[in-house]
Amino acid sequence: MIDREHELPLTRQATLVGISRSAVYYQAVAVSERDLALMRRIDELHLEQPFWGSRGLLRMLRRDASTKPWIEQQALGRKHVATLMRRMGIEAQCPKPGTSRKGRGPRHKVFPYLLGGINFEQMDANTVWALDTTYIPMRHGFAYLTAVIDVASRRVLAHKLCTTLEAYHAVEIIEQAINRFGTPEIVNTDQGSQFTAVEFVETITKRAIKLSMDGKGAWRDNVFVERFWRTIKYERVYKRAYDTVSQARNDVAEYIDWYNDSRPHTSNERDKTPTHAYDDSRTGQAQITLRAAA
Repeated sequence: MIDREHELPLTRQATLVGISRSAVYYQAVAVSERDLALMRRIDELHLEQPFWGSRGLLRMLRRDASTKPWIEQQALGRKHVATLMRRMGIEAQCPKPGTSRKGRGPRHKVFPYLLGGINFEQMDANTVWALDTTYIPMRHGFAYLTAVIDVASRRVLAHKLCTTLEAYHAVEIIEQAINRFGTPEIVNTDQGSQFTAVEFVETITKRAIKLSMDGKGAWRDNVFVERFWRTIKYERVYKRAYDTVSQARNDVAEYIDWYNDSRPHTSNERDKTPTHAYDDSRTGQAQITLRAAA
């Protein structure tokens, strides 16, 4: 992707492919086994109580020390917990005044939240897609899973598991979903830097799709994806110990196929699977269009 022998400067190449300049020069440093175990536990705690910040998580980790002595083998402080949270791409899900631009570049724009007045129970497929990224623990490392979900049917339309948080991953999977399923009316994301990046915003807006973003720290704005993260982690990811990224990628893909095609979803009429609900909705929309044309 990056050609160090090319006549274009590395910084310009990084801009063109949608990655940060620092990522070009970054040399990976192995994460300690203790930190990987801490990150796994932080991920579990964050799913249970997403409003906890580094202080709350530190208190819970220290409480765990009675049954997990390895936690206190070295001093554990709030700054270290905060560092692990940043590495995982998570933060406390609660209002935080004065932090709306934290973590974003100067060209990154935040869009308003557009889902406040929508009746989700009567929504058709391809009205709203939700997009988000979550941390995936492995035996000796970790990865990030990004997914596009149709809110009406809860069908996972596209996903990608990778080792970095970069805008081009988000661009790739939203384009996969659009190429396969058409364009939605609204795409909703959080305010993560990969979703406020110019490359991602242009991918959405050039197709006349409305871009909606959660309020800062308002996890309920994107609750549909948050529920899916909880489902896939407790039903699959936490039961595995992936040795490689490719193993994790294959297993996650297998679960998502089963989730879409075989697992009834309680939010759908008569507990239809996400694929069944999505297809029924699209068929219904097509019949209405034909009757209107006639």
